[in-house]
Amino acid sequence: MENRIQELRRGRRIRQEDLAEAVGVTRQTIISLENGRYNASLGLAHRIARYFGQSIEEIFIFEDEEE
Repeated sequence: MENRIQELRRGRRIRQEDLAEAVGVTRQTIISLENGRYNASLGLAHRIARYFGQSIEEIFIFEDEEE
């Protein structure tokens, strides 16, 4: 799943460590999310969206698996 976490974080000049602390995960989790190696749980996606003041849909790009 693609996301805009890195774009939003960099745009606001927020370090990975600071975002991780704010949403209750490790820096490694933020790195994995940004690199697409890990998909956020619904709870984590909600915390990240709240942190940035956006909806989950504005941050996470869900690709429809049905074609």
